[in-house]
Amino acid sequence: MATAASKETEILRKAKSMLAPDYVPSEDEEYMNAQHRAYFQMLLIEWKQSIRDAADQTLQSLADGPIREADLNDRASSETDWGIELRTRDRQRKLVSKIESALRRIDEGEYGYCEVTGDPIGLKRLIARPVATMTVEAQEAHERREKVSRDK
Repeated sequence: MATAASKETEILRKAKSMLAPDYVPSEDEEYMNAQHRAYFQMLLIEWKQSIRDAADQTLQSLADGPIREADLNDRASSETDWGIELRTRDRQRKLVSKIESALRRIDEGEYGYCEVTGDPIGLKRLIARPVATMTVEAQEAHERREKVSRDK
């Protein structure tokens, strides 16, 4: 685990050294050039680290001890809060795997291109959703097909 973290730290340091402090990818530049890749790599690694930090805080809170409210209503409320917190962490665990997949696609030179059509996904969409794997059109078509198969 320490080697993965140190590797990510090195990648992050390298990506930050390539970019100006206030750099944001622009449509005027060549699509998915080295700066774009460095920007998204930095964004994804920092996002992944913030998720891991939040998970560590949740684990620490759980380790601090069980819920000990005297009032049954307070205890039920606390248990509900913990249930929500744990579901959130589970969703974020799944998000971490999507982030790792996006980082692999950057390394392989496939990041930023639709897995269905091969077309560029677009900078605005990637900035809004860095783990996106499809263009808006391909995603909409996918969701329509999913809805139709669910409705049958």
